[in-house]
Amino acid sequence: MSVVLDAPVELFASRGSVEIETVVRAVYKQVLGNPHVMESERLIDAESRLSNGELTVREFVRVVAKSDFYRSRYFESCPPYRFVELNFKHLLGRAPQSQAELSERIRICAEQGYEAVIDSYIDSEEYQQKFGENLVPYYQGAKSQVGNKQIAYNRTLALYQGFAGVDSAFKDARLVSEVATNKTNKITLPSTGGRLTGSPDATAKTFKIVVTGLKFDSPRRVSTDEYIVPGDRMSPQIQRIHRAGGRIVSITEIA
Repeated sequence: MSVVLDAPVELFASRGSVEIETVVRAVYKQVLGNPHVMESERLIDAESRLSNGELTVREFVRVVAKSDFYRSRYFESCPPYRFVELNFKHLLGRAPQSQAELSERIRICAEQGYEAVIDSYIDSEEYQQKFGENLVPYYQGAKSQVGNKQIAYNRTLALYQGFAGVDSAFKDARLVSEVATNKTNKITLPSTGGRLTGSPDATAKTFKIVVTGLKFDSPRRVSTDEYIVPGDRMSPQIQRIHRAGGRIVSITEIA
């Protein structure tokens, strides 16, 4: 069984008990990052409302993504970039495509709060076109596809944890430098044990960030600055650079 759904699971109008249970488990698997959900942690009220037609699958997904289960594991326990890249994986079925996408979601979260950033995915045109009201979100990038850029495929695999992997077991962002510089990462295939092979998480390393920007004393003068940043401080440093109007030229691993 895959760590992510890679095929549609749809709730039809018949809403039989077996079908409801299949959809509920599929939503927990995809949205919560393949956890073991104990009976006491299930959202019984929301499941009942889904079963009797009060909730669509989309609205059930919203409830699950706003639950204490999700919030405690991915919002309160992870750096902002890890939280956002997993939002893309869990709710839109893909990896983030650009620094602009990541920065926009972090801005929404900072300015409007946790629930607003969850809504920004589920209320998006992309979500509606892909999944509509009654499809469980599913991961569409784990296989190479005609018309998709290689960079999207590589990033998807960077988020893929392998058989029996659980997203909450990994607290560090995997795509910080690649997305910030719009560069592709090497394909890293998941191992059968559920952990990724290859180098450790980016946040356990040290990076040099090269930035260009305007000098404060003259609008015509351009400066070039370098920052040596530990991986676990990448997110706030990149945000400060963007707020100051700088442009990231490169991010290089140095240790």
